[in-house]
Amino acid sequence: MKASKVAYRPVGLALGAAGGLLAGMAFRQAWKILTHAEDAPNATDENRTWGEILLAATLQGAIFAGVKAAVDRAGATATRRVTGTWPG
Repeated sequence: MKASKVAYRPVGLALGAAGGLLAGMAFRQAWKILTHAEDAPNATDENRTWGEILLAATLQGAIFAGVKAAVDRAGATATRRVTGTWPG
């Protein structure tokens, strides 16, 4: 394994945790804007429709994937700027 990959691992983990928190906040805000409801439904919430459950899951997945890609790319770009090598 290349030294740059090993050195990037803790950075990647920290960025992943921060990205997860950011994505969670973004999803909660998006759900409030779309539905005017405080909380997104859980898959086992019997008072919610299939449509609400699937919409919430799809939106959450899309937001988390987008934030993860942005955070990973920004971290790799910053690492290259600092070290001169791409960590992947």
